[in-house]
Amino acid sequence: MDTVTSYTRFPTVRIRELKDDYIKFELKDTDPSIANALRRIMIAEVPTLAIDLVEIETNSSVLNDEFLSHRLGLIPLKSERAMEMRLSRDCDACDGDGSCMYCSVEFTLNVKCTSDQTLDVTSHDLISSDPSVVPVDNNLAQDINGFDAPEARGILIVKLRRGQELKLRAIARKGIGKDHAKWSPAATVAFQFEPEIHINEALMESLSLEEKKEWVDSCPTKVFEVDPQTQQVVVVDAEAYTYDEEILKKAEAMGKTGLVDIISRDDSFIFTVESTGAIQASQMFINAIEILKTKLDAVRLSFDTEEADDQFGELGAHMRGGGM
Repeated sequence: MDTVTSYTRFPTVRIRELKDDYIKFELKDTDPSIANALRRIMIAEVPTLAIDLVEIETNSSVLNDEFLSHRLGLIPLKSERAMEMRLSRDCDACDGDGSCMYCSVEFTLNVKCTSDQTLDVTSHDLISSDPSVVPVDNNLAQDINGFDAPEARGILIVKLRRGQELKLRAIARKGIGKDHAKWSPAATVAFQFEPEIHINEALMESLSLEEKKEWVDSCPTKVFEVDPQTQQVVVVDAEAYTYDEEILKKAEAMGKTGLVDIISRDDSFIFTVESTGAIQASQMFINAIEILKTKLDAVRLSFDTEEADDQFGELGAHMRGGGM
């Protein structure tokens, strides 16, 4: 008789470190497919806003129109509204000219150099039609000395000399990183399997103090150390292990195969997420979960519909065969 295994545990998350543009957390009681799905969604499917259409009226700078348009598109924009906004291709309230508040935000830039000093045109010169959608660095404060930090001057777009001018209109639209990297909210999304490290104490005791130090030093990262009081090898940071197997090779070369046993848990993962600033790193993770839930609901609905069609087909065949 076939048995069905019932899983009652749900995935759990524990936040280790949290900043506006950075989050480190543990994801437990799930499998690698879910962890990788969340990673891929955060990189490629969490929507943001980015400049997608540029109309240049005047450009006498050294950069051509296409170069400037590309640079403008890569400027990260605050995108807290992105999840609720419509994709321009799905918006029936506008004609695609950027005047629709439901799917786009308009930016203007009008700068001319009138002095002999080189003028830096930056993201601070972009004027937004929506105060909540601005380049990510527009809210940076001055540093502690009262001088503008380099980052607070904005993202450089082009340099102008006397008499050169740049005047344009740009439209920001909602999109996802799968369509173009400019819409990806992620600077870095990575996860590692949580390692379990077990030292064979009996074998370890057969090593001299010098051999223990030599073995500990063979690890490229500081995973182990020799306790100065007990002279025992202890694990100080299991997560620093990079699965390079150097300590395993060293133990084998010393004739101590099995000195340490390292297992990568396939149900526990450590995530590191860095945001471009378009949305907060924590919000990026929450949005990814919502998108994953939507995808799973669509799969379940498709499965239920297919199952219902199969049952209906079997019933029709049975009726045609004279069963009723």
